[in-house]
Amino acid sequence: MLGIVLAAHAETYPSGVIRIVVPTGPGTPPDVIGRVIASELAEAEGWRMVVENKPGALQTIGMSDVLKQPADGYTIYSMSVPTAAVPALMPNPGMRPDVDFTPIVKVSKSYYALVVPPSFPAKSISELVAVLKQNPGKYNFSSAGFGTPAHLISEMLKLQAGIQAIHVPYQQSQQRIGDLLNGTNHFDFLATVTVGDFVESGRLRALGVTAPDRVAGLKDVPTVVEQGFAELVVEDYVGFAVKSGTSSDIVTTLNKAVHKALQKPKVIETFAKLGATPAGGTADAFGTLVKDQVAYWGKVIRDSGIKLPQ
Repeated sequence: MLGIVLAAHAETYPSGVIRIVVPTGPGTPPDVIGRVIASELAEAEGWRMVVENKPGALQTIGMSDVLKQPADGYTIYSMSVPTAAVPALMPNPGMRPDVDFTPIVKVSKSYYALVVPPSFPAKSISELVAVLKQNPGKYNFSSAGFGTPAHLISEMLKLQAGIQAIHVPYQQSQQRIGDLLNGTNHFDFLATVTVGDFVESGRLRALGVTAPDRVAGLKDVPTVVEQGFAELVVEDYVGFAVKSGTSSDIVTTLNKAVHKALQKPKVIETFAKLGATPAGGTADAFGTLVKDQVAYWGKVIRDSGIKLPQ
């Protein structure tokens, strides 16, 4: 009888509103990407879609919200790199992205640029490392907060190059950029789409991108691979997941629908404006990525000794 009920439910799914929970604020790439996909699903599939922002507490507010809901496919969680850092940064949050969620699909991928203010005496990653080694603890790097990509990648650089630098986290992106431009802070890893105008106008200098190949909009900027820092290849991503226990039929329905959306020209165009490209793939492939990311960033966090402020 249970199998019949589940099958009937999958056949009628979705019959209600689907909610995408984004654990970042309005206007952030995960938020924009979530809204683009929600809009396309509403238009192409006739589904009723809602996007809700639940930022804060290292994305665990959004995670907790999803895990409180039934495992019925009506609440989707938007995952990105910071989600994978949660188990190591918060060892007892009562939730794990690689255990408590069932993957749906990897939605997008993008990269970061290592940038410095023009006043900083380095024009390559090697020169940056040399300056930092000569002046241990003198220079700062900025980020959007603990466990964010810029923080984690900078800690990776410190580990791999044997350098010291002071982490300065920000809540407001405008202040973060302003303090980088005026030289208060000395390097940062920013989304490639963010830095184009600053680099072109000379207000920031891009030393490298964290991609395996050069990226559109920054074709003159060498990759970390070209400069002998292949370990710094870091891809940011947005992916969708649901609460563990959700029917495989529902997961398949969602995966297929998002795949169709990712092929639409207007979706591709909007992603490009964010410095992102559509990803896609199977649910299992995204699940493997999440597990690998949890292990990878967990090691970086442990090796670097990152501790949340008390």
